[in-house]
Amino acid sequence: MSEQIADAVDAPNQWRLTTPGHNGWKRTAHASDPNKYFMVSADCHAMEPPNLWKDRLEKKFADRLPKIEIDANGVKWMVSEGWSRSRLLDVPLEGEDNVRNKSGSDPALRLQDLDRDGVDVEVIFPNRGLQMWATPDPEFADAQCRVFNDWAAEFYGPIKDRCVPMAAIATARVEDAVREIQRAAKLGFKGVTLPCKPIFGGHDPRHPNYNFGIYDTMWAAIQDANLAITFHVSTGRDPRAARKDGGAVINYVSHSLAPTIEPVANLCASGVIERFPKLRFASIEAGIGWVAWALHAMDEAYLKHHMWAYPKLKQMPSEYFHSNGFSSFQEDPAGLDLAEKHNLARNFMWANDYPHHEGSWPHSAEAIERQMGHLSEESRANILGLNAARCFNLDVRRRVPMPSSN
Repeated sequence: MSEQIADAVDAPNQWRLTTPGHNGWKRTAHASDPNKYFMVSADCHAMEPPNLWKDRLEKKFADRLPKIEIDANGVKWMVSEGWSRSRLLDVPLEGEDNVRNKSGSDPALRLQDLDRDGVDVEVIFPNRGLQMWATPDPEFADAQCRVFNDWAAEFYGPIKDRCVPMAAIATARVEDAVREIQRAAKLGFKGVTLPCKPIFGGHDPRHPNYNFGIYDTMWAAIQDANLAITFHVSTGRDPRAARKDGGAVINYVSHSLAPTIEPVANLCASGVIERFPKLRFASIEAGIGWVAWALHAMDEAYLKHHMWAYPKLKQMPSEYFHSNGFSSFQEDPAGLDLAEKHNLARNFMWANDYPHHEGSWPHSAEAIERQMGHLSEESRANILGLNAARCFNLDVRRRVPMPSSN
């Protein structure tokens, strides 16, 4: 879709072109800059074939896959085993929004789109597959994850130096998770994506969580394979919990983004990183403005609730994030204002969220300039690519070809 997007910047998307410029920057995020930053989009999305799970999943699960139903009034509903019924609105997409909605499924065009945005490497997460964990049945979730992983290894294998998918892991049964982690490592994956809660659904204190020792065999398998751990928003529980007025905003903030804090706290406060010091973990697409607050809150609770805090850690909870943790964002100027002040410039990872509408593709250079002018060159370099290279064990070298001079 790279050629079409150039002529598709319609009125609702004109704001994406606004920028204060890059005066005083030694390097920029523009693809045409011969000294461009090494750039990794730490959060992009696959465009899985519509019939992927229908065609590949074991037939006994066929009638349980998410589907669209039309009621007597002609209204379309998305029906998923673990999510509430969701009404589908037929909203016509025009201009750049329409192009963005159709992008990402063709490998050759996908690489062109990365080139246009100055992206050297992208880290890829499921798209339709984000509903793979939306079930209380561990066997069903595991079967769906295996389908995605097989497809992702096949589809991105020929372009794996630039397109780096995360292996989807179902975590309700630890033994299943360990088996699939080991298989994913053999398939060549560089990381895994786990749901924000290991057992799908609302909070239930009877369910084990990632701070429980029963998951130590899973952490050991991930550490042994040198894989990154990611927790993507809108996984682990239904992100569409609010209804009626303001529901879209309430769901996004409260039920999609905020729950991503929980697995971060689980790893930092429970001794997991102390027992497995080589683990690297990241919250994905949840933004970064909350990170400084969350780290302070964890430390405050550990100090002030010392009579109840267990286990006794060798370091403060925040220190385990500083040494082993990362968080990705698209546009989060408030979070970037805190990056250097709170020593988090080596923990934040930029992403263009290609091809999603909440991302910055194909105008990422402008979005970066709107947010990062106050940062040092070193901080920009880390946030735009070097941090992701450390998290996902990537080879750091420029991959975007220079535009032809002819």
